[in-house]
Amino acid sequence: MGKATGFMEYKREVPKERSPKERIKDWQEFKNKFSEEAAKIQGARCMECGIPFCHSGLEIGGMVSGCPVNNLIPEWNDLIYKNKWEEAVRRLLKTNNFPEFTGRVCPAPCEGSCTVGLNDPAVTIKANEYQIIEKAFAEGWIQPEPPEKRTGKSAAVVGSGPAGLAAADQLNKLGHKVTVYERQDRIGGLLVYGIPNMKLDKEKVLKRRLKLMEAEGVEFITGTEIGSDLSLEELQRGFDAVVLTGGATKPRDLEVPGRAAEGVHFAVDYLKANTKRILGDQNEDYISAEAKDVIVIGGGDTGTDCVATAIRQGAKTVNQFEIMPKSPDERQADNPWPEWPKTLKVDYGQEEAIELFGSDPREFLIMTKDILTAENDSGQKAVTGVRTVKINWEKDENGRFTPVEKAGTEKVWSADLILIAMGFLGPEETLIESSGLEQDNRSNIKADYGDFKTNLKGVFAAGDMRRGQSLVVNAIDEGRKAAREVDQYLQPPFTEPIYGK
Repeated sequence: MGKATGFMEYKREVPKERSPKERIKDWQEFKNKFSEEAAKIQGARCMECGIPFCHSGLEIGGMVSGCPVNNLIPEWNDLIYKNKWEEAVRRLLKTNNFPEFTGRVCPAPCEGSCTVGLNDPAVTIKANEYQIIEKAFAEGWIQPEPPEKRTGKSAAVVGSGPAGLAAADQLNKLGHKVTVYERQDRIGGLLVYGIPNMKLDKEKVLKRRLKLMEAEGVEFITGTEIGSDLSLEELQRGFDAVVLTGGATKPRDLEVPGRAAEGVHFAVDYLKANTKRILGDQNEDYISAEAKDVIVIGGGDTGTDCVATAIRQGAKTVNQFEIMPKSPDERQADNPWPEWPKTLKVDYGQEEAIELFGSDPREFLIMTKDILTAENDSGQKAVTGVRTVKINWEKDENGRFTPVEKAGTEKVWSADLILIAMGFLGPEETLIESSGLEQDNRSNIKADYGDFKTNLKGVFAAGDMRRGQSLVVNAIDEGRKAAREVDQYLQPPFTEPIYGK
């Protein structure tokens, strides 16, 4: 431990982000790095406690606590304090294939279970991770490292999101020949089309990693949907193993009158079309919020991304509806450490709305009753507004919480564009129905965590396609562990050092 009293001497500080006024004018990343000296001081705040929950990855109270990929956080915090940056990045890469992704978009459950956080603000783990990997790229320490030997075995990975890329990276490192299939026109899954550019730069960050993987021998094939363009059976015949990592891409819909009107879109379609435009495509499916009254229905990360995107497109107003109650400012007694803190978060999109419009765009405990429409110049029904009602959550006769409308709280909101960001229900059915894959009771591909085997021989499943909608860091964890099981299936015994445990 480099600085035994660091957590008592230094206060938590995070790198200053670009100001909302500045960043809403472009699509560049809004996060900045520390200075190296500041990063060393923040690393010194780590206690290297006897039982470091920060890298536990446990599920407590139905939520993840600590890092799902089991990052060796106390070790690399100590190393950056001691100015041993190359050793720090080696420690970081032992457990996480893509720290440049998680250092940008992970909600940092590690910080929620940091021991310092019992009494003081937690260690800046996420910012330190970002600092380490970006210094490693800047210094040229990250170079292609193709495997010295090939095993003669091959694996197909279906889907190129974080789970698929992690599985492909691990299997390739082990010497297997890996081909990744992606139905979209670009590699990256939700990393490219689900996360806006201002959170994760596609050209500078995502493409940098993909070029590295290609140089190490991973083959990428775009524009090919398995279950449609190619059958799963064809992949089984052409490869020794198949890993399904297609994500949970079926959006939850809003079933209210007026839903079919022009101007109502799923958030994922909106964000994807905008990213394509930023990347230079002249796509006909582009959806603009310019000079429009925008309603975002859904209070999660995707809803926040819609708020921030609409602001950058020049929206006239932006409001965000959340059916759940407003979270408290501090941990409550029923949400103790080391559980994930269920406290109010003002994310980047809300910060920007506050700066631009003068108030937080979120309305809590609100439910959409119907979408108001009028005939436009083309003779089609187009959105003109939304009718809402305030609700309370009350237990029904079976003890389940149910939304109950509050009398006299109906309100009509003006709207030209409605974005549905209510989460995802599970994987799409095309591949599943065409191949005979078994599903669990939530419609995900049935495969146990730990072995990731489906009911089809040599076919494995990981990530959101197996577990349902989740975090990028959980997807990386599943991709890595599925690769371990595939390696055992292909070429026993499993090569332990690649995984570090």
